[in-house]
Amino acid sequence: MPDRVIVEVADPQAATRFALEGSESSTRQALIRRALITGGTLSLGGVVIGGLPHVARSAPSPGQDARVLNLVLLLEYLEAAFYADAMRPGGLTGELRQFARVVGAHERAHVAFISKALGKAARKEPTFSFGNATRDPAKFTAAALALEDLGVAAYNGQAANLTKPTLAAAARIVSVEARHAAWIRSLNINGTGNHNPAPEPFNSVLSKRAVLERIAKSGFIVG
Repeated sequence: MPDRVIVEVADPQAATRFALEGSESSTRQALIRRALITGGTLSLGGVVIGGLPHVARSAPSPGQDARVLNLVLLLEYLEAAFYADAMRPGGLTGELRQFARVVGAHERAHVAFISKALGKAARKEPTFSFGNATRDPAKFTAAALALEDLGVAAYNGQAANLTKPTLAAAARIVSVEARHAAWIRSLNINGTGNHNPAPEPFNSVLSKRAVLERIAKSGFIVG
């Protein structure tokens, strides 16, 4: 399918040994890795997911988990690099700098978490260039809001494609991404103020293809 991110899944024999050993069974990383190895059943219970633009074309599986995690890993790489660049000397000040510092640390933690879960299947980090999007306060705010909203929509859009353990772990990330989006939206932009941190009753969802298209349109990935 043209909207799928193809990755090489880790060695199945090594993965099986990990599953049998269970040395990290109490960690979320272990839950994700076990899902990548053994698969799982997605139970939605009474949750209504009507209106999703892209539903799973097949049952959740380890390979599908890896493709989804690599999609969101690309976003996490982008966000982490964006905020790291914003922290360079001579850039942001005040609340925006505090936002970049705190959220940047979160995004780096997300990168480490997902990369560890994927192991050898993790995609490599691309090269980024942000121009003055991390130096000008108004441009930074607009870009940060777009990235955080995109992250929420990407995780939400892929929820139905994940096995249960991987979905449980991803939910812990998407809730933080939503807080990031609310925080940056609430900050004063060019002195205008009055930015509603929660303007809509429902978050949007995006397909893999739509996520990749928006990342490409940002122009931030250069290699």
